[in-house]
Amino acid sequence: MSRIQTRRADYVHFARFETRWKDNDLYGHLNNVEYYSAFDTVINRHLIDAGGLDLHGGEIIGLCVESQCRFHDSFSFPEVIEAGLRVGHLGRTSARYELGLFKTGSDVPAAEGHFVHVFVDRAGRRPCPPHEALRAVLEALLPPA
Repeated sequence: MSRIQTRRADYVHFARFETRWKDNDLYGHLNNVEYYSAFDTVINRHLIDAGGLDLHGGEIIGLCVESQCRFHDSFSFPEVIEAGLRVGHLGRTSARYELGLFKTGSDVPAAEGHFVHVFVDRAGRRPCPPHEALRAVLEALLPPA
């Protein structure tokens, strides 16, 4: 297992969710694909809730071009996961989200990862800058300097 790089205080936004019975694998812990699903869900749920992303009618969508996860500890069912989210880099047409998945009350993540969106126009799928409302949501996820 790799060395932990972040702590709870390093993240700007948090979301909580419960593991499900079907998330466990044969070894009795959360299957690795569920960590990536958590990343994707936490990011998009926040973008939608904060008013920056319209999944069904918006002209701009985010496509995942890279994702990665480092595992330090495991989760299992039943357990609550506290997911920390921040934007580590905000470019002209992309954002690199950084995430930490925490056991309830823990200061160190059980898993850390990143997820990169390139924003594209829905019709042509060409990179484009996020609109003003989406950019504001992304900027609010940048950690204080």
